[in-house]
Amino acid sequence: MLLDGAGDAGRLLGPLARALDGTGPAVLPVDANLPAARVGRLLDAFRPNAVIGERGEARNRSPVPETAADTAVIIGTSGSTGEPKGVELSAAALAHSARASLARAGAGPGERWLACLPASHVAGLQVLVRSLTGGTVPVIAASATARALDEAADAGAAHLSLVPTQLVRLLAEPGGAKALARYRCVLVGGAAAGAAALERARAAGVRVVTTYGMSETCGGCVYDGVPLDGVTVREGADGRLRISGPVLMNRYHGRADLTAAAIDGGEFVTSDLGRVAPDGTVTVRGRADDVINTGGHKVVPGEVAAALASCPAVREVVVVGRPDPVWGERVTAVVVPADPAEPPSAELLRTHVSGRLPRYACPSEVVLTDAIPVLPSGKPDLAALKVART
Repeated sequence: MLLDGAGDAGRLLGPLARALDGTGPAVLPVDANLPAARVGRLLDAFRPNAVIGERGEARNRSPVPETAADTAVIIGTSGSTGEPKGVELSAAALAHSARASLARAGAGPGERWLACLPASHVAGLQVLVRSLTGGTVPVIAASATARALDEAADAGAAHLSLVPTQLVRLLAEPGGAKALARYRCVLVGGAAAGAAALERARAAGVRVVTTYGMSETCGGCVYDGVPLDGVTVREGADGRLRISGPVLMNRYHGRADLTAAAIDGGEFVTSDLGRVAPDGTVTVRGRADDVINTGGHKVVPGEVAAALASCPAVREVVVVGRPDPVWGERVTAVVVPADPAEPPSAELLRTHVSGRLPRYACPSEVVLTDAIPVLPSGKPDLAALKVART
């Protein structure tokens, strides 16, 4: 089903409900606002039986291959480059995730959710699943603005999910913090949330809960560092986090090779480096495939970004590795200043990081920008940041 952004999520509710209870076919939500070539690649890769357009029109196709018998939803991976992967999620996995999430968020019977993320991504989809599981109808908004949050709260919404970029921009918007504080729970996931933004939100009375997860785990499966009920996370010998439990995907659609590489002994092997404390608390360091090799040293971008995010002069930051003829890669910080009139100097930011991380982890390049470019999911567009000056 082609969906026109976050505001079109309501069209998915009926088909999703039928997919979850087994009376209808599995659904594949696709963002119609993606470039036409990208939409075509997704449809060619996943071969749905039919494509339901933005106006409800249907086009039949020849489906190859079939989904697993209990698959309710296929989520296309959100990366802007590379081969598309379709994550098959069962109704049982989605329901377990929704029930555990509702319990952890403290969502009571009849409490509504605000849906302001695209339902073509797992975070937005799960808002719909939680609503169906809780017997409610979500309030739907095309974007996460202070006005949209206030109007949704007036309509009875008590919970919502955001990506960090939305949180930061709401906190900077007049009335945004006050609107956020009207919600009983604000889930923030999809990428690492900066400590400074979380502190500002909590100081304003916002009940923020950070989440960690991915499409392959039905979205967030670790809340504020604690796995949801039934979920186990452990650190592998290579430093990668491994997740097991009833929230795992069935498989990658039509890709037995990718499935075999991702599922090992009943555990999903993530691409994230992390640590698990003796009490089970999970700390995510960053993606293993984003590690920057600079001058023979390995730098985890997420750790540098976390250090920079604690600087009062920084509103938003993303750290990437860019090619360097001498060092192999250079640590590059793309920064949105807290005060554009007085942006932080590169030396200030390097000094700030040097007090927290080894000197080789300090950014050798700082790019100031008005806004971080993002993907349709709301996550930073790392591919664009690695190759182009903002």
